Amino acid sequence: MSSAKLKEVFEPESKHSAFYTGGNIEWHEDTLYCQKNANISLLNVEDGVVSKIIGEEDSDDADYIQTFTTDGERLISSHKSGLLKMWNENGEIVKMWKYIHKGPIAKLALNGDKLASGGSDGVVRIWDLTHQACVLSLRGCQGVINVVAFHPEKNIIFASGDDGKIHSWGLGKGETVGVYDAHFSKVTSVGFANNGENFVSTGRDKVIILWEYNNTHALKTIAVYEALESIVVLPLKFKIPNFQGDPDGIYVASAGENAVIKVWDVKTAKEVYVQDNSLVSKASEEGGLAITHLVHSKKSKALAVVTAEQNIIIHSLKSFVCLKQFIGFSDDILDITYVGKEETHLAVATNSNDIKLYDNSTMNCQLLKGHTDIVLALNTSKTNPNLLISSAKDNKVRLWLLNDEDCTMSCVGIGTRHTGSVGSVAFANASSSFAVSVSQDTCIKMWEVPTKLKENEPLNCTFTEIAHQKDINCVAVAPNDKIIATASQDKTVKLWTESLTLVGVLTGHKRGVWSVRFSPVDQVVMSSSADCTIKLWSVAELYCLKTFEGHESSVLRAEFISNGMQILSTGGDGLLKLFSVKTSECDCTLDEHDGRIWALAVKKDESHVITGGSDSLLIKWKDATEERRLKRQKEEEELALEEQKLSNYIHNNQLLKALKLALRLDRPYQVLRIVQGVIKSQDTGLAETIKQLRNDQKESLLKCATNWNMNGKNCQPAQLVLNILLNELQTGDFRPIGLSSTLEGSLPYTERHFKRLTQMLQDIQLINYTINCMQPHAKSLA
Repeated sequence: MSSAKLKEVFEPESKHSAFYTGGNIEWHEDTLYCQKNANISLLNVEDGVVSKIIGEEDSDDADYIQTFTTDGERLISSHKSGLLKMWNENGEIVKMWKYIHKGPIAKLALNGDKLASGGSDGVVRIWDLTHQACVLSLRGCQGVINVVAFHPEKNIIFASGDDGKIHSWGLGKGETVGVYDAHFSKVTSVGFANNGENFVSTGRDKVIILWEYNNTHALKTIAVYEALESIVVLPLKFKIPNFQGDPDGIYVASAGENAVIKVWDVKTAKEVYVQDNSLVSKASEEGGLAITHLVHSKKSKALAVVTAEQNIIIHSLKSFVCLKQFIGFSDDILDITYVGKEETHLAVATNSNDIKLYDNSTMNCQLLKGHTDIVLALNTSKTNPNLLISSAKDNKVRLWLLNDEDCTMSCVGIGTRHTGSVGSVAFANASSSFAVSVSQDTCIKMWEVPTKLKENEPLNCTFTEIAHQKDINCVAVAPNDKIIATASQDKTVKLWTESLTLVGVLTGHKRGVWSVRFSPVDQVVMSSSADCTIKLWSVAELYCLKTFEGHESSVLRAEFISNGMQILSTGGDGLLKLFSVKTSECDCTLDEHDGRIWALAVKKDESHVITGGSDSLLIKWKDATEERRLKRQKEEEELALEEQKLSNYIHNNQLLKALKLALRLDRPYQVLRIVQGVIKSQDTGLAETIKQLRNDQKESLLKCATNWNMNGKNCQPAQLVLNILLNELQTGDFRPIGLSSTLEGSLPYTERHFKRLTQMLQDIQLINYTINCMQPHAKSLA
């Protein structure tokens, strides 16, 4: 093996977890407030990172959030426990009180110091946030309150239930202002026009209705032929492609089940723009991936679209180009691989038909659509990193090519010969001439990769072989492309030639084998199994060389790093472990995941590692070995300097400075010698020296004295120090933390020393008495 610097530890650089699992979503300044089970995630739109989490961690005992609202400074949430909670910008609870709805709260709206809550009991309540008191109880709606909205200028609130009627009340005395009855189904959204006189409503009855506040009859009804979920009134000055708006017009953007944003001139009942580049429109055609929320940002001049799969897509209002896309919830992460010549992108297979292609720096995401069932495995070509192959439960493999110019990926090949779910795929290493796949149909197939790549070109299957008796979990190709390895649930690993002729069978695992990899430098193959072990096998001799133990659950993935001198493995126990091949010992264990770690990808330079698992958590790890070594080296240098300084203080008889430094360095023996030196010194007493120490230094000295007190040789300085510190404790000059536990340990030894000294004094007195008695007798003899 060639020499390589061994890794010592990896540290989490960033974590990308689920931040939106459905429910309310709001956009203020550069932050998206996203509801997630028991907390609210604050997503920074600029870098795609969750900057803060407000609420509790998800657990079985967590107080789950029903809905929330915010004005960018305060956040108010309603909870399953029947409480309303107000949080400040730092995520701290400011106030908390009981809501008095009969059932959960479905909608919240905030306007200054007034909060409106719409419950499932059909009642809208107005709360004074200063005193947390319900000042108005507004009735009239039927069923669950779906819409609650304050008028931006007038002292009026609007609400709607399940009956399709929109009610409005004055906020002064709670009198009914109007009941707007024209919808035939549930109202889903209300938007207020910029002129202060009109408002617009949408519903599941596939219409947009224009209203006037002082007129309960609909002014205009527009048939849109789709159930709408959200509507946004566009600002007075806005730009959309190929359209110039009328300053006096009322324009709205709508979205719903067709997954396309449309812009309407409500006054003339005309459709003025239809989005033709929607990332979710194709999904709608394939099975109804509807838009659930449409959120507008005045600052960014953009619209955020939220789909039923919790994907957040941000479009420029001016051009309707997709600016960014974020994945709110990924479910299980099944596989990960780096893509691109500089490994600029990250392809992720989740519990979805779509492959998620992330920009590695911003975590902006695009969805690769093509598979019709859950994608199971991914692999990137080493010779052409822009080439990606994927396999799925639809029995197909697909070839994808990354365009360096616009960073988009297109499907350039489809393989359709398998009759079961394709669980693993792998490219050749020395070239990109072929790829191999293994399936639930127990077959291994070799695919020819064409030199000229065309869109959706059928792939040619050159070889097929029935490989195992049970499902095949993994396939790998040797660095020289001469041997192919397969791992199966039948507890075996098999080796094949490039023409799929069987070379040998590796038996020894007691349960199914999950992963198989070739060493980059030796004729060695590695396998990881559900029997909690990793094994190294000789390719030439076909026998087991080493067995690594350490995981307490199935070892799901394992990769060679450091030129084959180390192994990085992931398990069903949520642990990432680093093994040394030479010593067979685990050098490092990392515990950041809460579930099985299915996916593992290592960067070419091995500076970063990415893991993903069943907890929907994507973690980027960085190699912190060099940082640790430099830090350790720096600490050793600083320690050497401090010890030299301590030696100089003692040599120069600067005992107070020496005592302080020895206490800071935690050197009990040197502290003892310094205290003994102070006792012998005639310049200053021990009590005066200890008086000049800080409270924390006195605590350290107390602990040292307790240790000295265990040895009879050192009991004198120990008792002197204890006596001085206890006297200071009585006068209030010394206020230790955890005094009782420290002193309890010294009491038995103190009693023992007291008994020994008492006995010694008695013995001395007896000797003196004997000598005194002997002196007269001695004189008489003389």
